[in-house]
Amino acid sequence: MTNAADATTETPRQPLLNDSVIALRAPTQVWSARSGDMGDGAIDGVYHGDVRFLRRAALTYDGHVPEWISVSPDGPSRVVFGGLLRAIDDRFPDPQVRILRERIVADGDVLETISVVSALAAPVRTTVRLTLTPEFASLTDVKAGAPRAGAVSMTVDPAADAVCASSNGKTLDITAPGARVDVAGEDIALSWEVELDARGRVDLSWKQSLHDSGLVVRGVTSATGWDARPEGDDPRLTRWVERALGDLDALRLALPDHPDDEFLAAGAPWFFTLFGRDSLWAARLLLPVDWRIAASTLRVLARLQGTEDEPSTAQQPGKILHELRGAPVDMPAEGILLPPVYYGTVDATPLWVCLLSEAWAAGMPDDEVRSLLPTLRAALDWLLHHGDSDGDGFIDYIDTTGHGLANQGWKDSGDSIQWRDGSLAEGPIALSEVQGYAYEAACAGAEILDRLGETGGQELRDWAASLKSRFADAYWVQTPEGRYPGIALDANKRPVDTLTSNIGHLLGTGILDADDEAHVAGLLVGPTMLSGFGLRTMSTQAAGYWPLSYHGGSVWTHDSAIVARGMALAGRHEEARMVVDGLLAAAEGFDFRMPELHSGDDSGMTSVPTPYPAACRPQAWSAAAAITAMDVTRASSRDDVRHR
Repeated sequence: MTNAADATTETPRQPLLNDSVIALRAPTQVWSARSGDMGDGAIDGVYHGDVRFLRRAALTYDGHVPEWISVSPDGPSRVVFGGLLRAIDDRFPDPQVRILRERIVADGDVLETISVVSALAAPVRTTVRLTLTPEFASLTDVKAGAPRAGAVSMTVDPAADAVCASSNGKTLDITAPGARVDVAGEDIALSWEVELDARGRVDLSWKQSLHDSGLVVRGVTSATGWDARPEGDDPRLTRWVERALGDLDALRLALPDHPDDEFLAAGAPWFFTLFGRDSLWAARLLLPVDWRIAASTLRVLARLQGTEDEPSTAQQPGKILHELRGAPVDMPAEGILLPPVYYGTVDATPLWVCLLSEAWAAGMPDDEVRSLLPTLRAALDWLLHHGDSDGDGFIDYIDTTGHGLANQGWKDSGDSIQWRDGSLAEGPIALSEVQGYAYEAACAGAEILDRLGETGGQELRDWAASLKSRFADAYWVQTPEGRYPGIALDANKRPVDTLTSNIGHLLGTGILDADDEAHVAGLLVGPTMLSGFGLRTMSTQAAGYWPLSYHGGSVWTHDSAIVARGMALAGRHEEARMVVDGLLAAAEGFDFRMPELHSGDDSGMTSVPTPYPAACRPQAWSAAAAITAMDVTRASSRDDVRHR
């Protein structure tokens, strides 16, 4: 029999993130322990793009480890760690010698200032030492729990108090004014001889500059100009919006050849790049604050729109891409190998059309919309002629390579499309929410064409009307939980009968009539779906439900926000506010930086939300959900006034 502890040791596992400290400015991020040290945690390190440049940074003084007592984040890019140096203190209880460690992250730069402060009446001496280990491991390998260090060469420049580590076109330049710089094996040692006067202070600094010649994205330094002030007197909403806008600012990226067109990276640590679905939804949820990043996201994705049938990349004419990387994404434990430019998403194309329509309504200039007309026509053509792989009249997907994503909606894990008995549905899969997106996109596309004086609008309206009719006939199921649309149609055109949050994405798209919208909204705020901390992805009555399942019972912030937004669009303000109230309770529990997802545990069981320990944070669409919460709260307040 295999010992469980041995199995855990031998099996590579994805790093847990919930207790780690992050400072970021895309595409650079630093993950550490609450001491500021790196190396003990599997996620620890300094990352730039898709590479971990530095995996270890350990601070000591005279061979002792400081006793760390505080962590103080200041926005997304700065954090200060505070500790005590009691080995060189006096014998009295009050601590008299402190250490402060300020970390500031910028695009390609990490600056750290180490301050030693004494309240002692006599001078004191110590040696502060930092031990650093460069690595240059791929982000994919780190995520898999099996990082492989690159071949590293190091060159010391004693005159400049500097050292350069390099590997395969990537360089890490470290400067440490006043320090002695040594290299021993794979480690770099920075040492400062510190002499503190009575009640004195000494500031030490060191800087990392990171460069990757193969990086396919670049950072953004322009000011956002974002200004959002929630209405009402709920301080939780104000704090969530403030922190979310800071994180969204730090997640902005651009492509190197078009530096002025910004988009939102999906999230930290694994997704510091362009994702079609994620970047579109994040920009869409952010529209009440800024239409400009929506417009630039549309342009970025338009430049990468599919032009040919290429099964190896899932590319099709008119299709909007899923993911952009500098190298293939290899996940052997999951049987996944994705090319650097990958189109395996079924929903990004209709979402692109929906965002174009809403960005125009929010302020995007007419000439910018008209310039995207070729992309719009190609995307609409994909909907009508390429998105249906088997000719049943619904937009669907299936991975034909055997090593792409098995599921290509937003719930893209391999076990996300389940029957109520827990068995997996077989593809091609036609997701319910994608039909809603497609209906909305066809109607929006027709209106755009009409307003621009272009032809083709009537064909789109006819197609949308037919889709709506077919959807009503094909998707509804009756189970002990009630009547509702199934999550998808399977390969045999049977509606997969699990009650999930997916059907909430239908609200406000127009594919449901008003009575059905009211019915769906009511089911979703029932006890099997609403946890008190947001909306569960799957009903507690489904056999596959588990509160810590990635897509089978957890709560995703953006998912709950999208459903609340749809409820508000459908006029279901009371239900929308119930969902938002749960998100506000969760936001408070996560210190107002909402993670990618959290547990589906009921709020009656636990007073704070339980983390999903491998959840990314910050995540663009989780942060942008704060703006939706603000908008829904405003709309429901006005609805209350109208009904008084």
